[in-house]
Amino acid sequence: MKKLLCLIFLLLGSCGEPIPSDGSARILVLGDSMLAANRAGTASVADEMEKALGAEVVDRSVVGARYFHLLPISGSAGMRITAQFQPGPWDIVVMNGGGNDLLFGCGCMVCSGVLNRLVSTDGRAGAIPAFVDRIRKTGARVIYLGYLRNPGTITPIKHCGPAGNELDRRLALMSRFDAGVTFLPMADLVPYGDMSFHQLDMIHPSFKGSAAIAARVVETINTTK
Repeated sequence: MKKLLCLIFLLLGSCGEPIPSDGSARILVLGDSMLAANRAGTASVADEMEKALGAEVVDRSVVGARYFHLLPISGSAGMRITAQFQPGPWDIVVMNGGGNDLLFGCGCMVCSGVLNRLVSTDGRAGAIPAFVDRIRKTGARVIYLGYLRNPGTITPIKHCGPAGNELDRRLALMSRFDAGVTFLPMADLVPYGDMSFHQLDMIHPSFKGSAAIAARVVETINTTK
């Protein structure tokens, strides 16, 4: 059932790609639709990273994925972010997540409970630090991405800004406790009033947005080797 569901997701462009069995890939991408967007057009963040780095990038991100996903079958197929990870010879794991938990778990309104479950106010505890620590114990370096913003425009998730800012603050604190973890914010990536970094829904990145995210990730990889 899990394999069938993942095949359906893959046909829809929503399932993460399989991991090569030969161990040749050393960079892994995990997360939600900010990373999975534009995969069908071979213009996702991972696709753009591959072009820039000249190295294989395995993209396991899934549209709609979150940390607190209760359904067991779809969760194991990648809708639960922690299920996307498989141990391997990874040098770098690029990841994001938490936005869907805030959006669907509390409507991005009174979100202290969901935020605390994701990452504590001091950045030390919660689902995200625990998952990052699990990955770090395999020896991989972690680059955790914040979410895009759309300054100066009206969007369906504009009210999520304060919760997103607090999530960024806590993730930045988390990264200070381990030199092998980098928090890479995206809140300043989109120029004021520029709608070209997003798709028409003003939620998901456009091709240009995915390329810009990837460029920031690649720069971080190249400057912190």
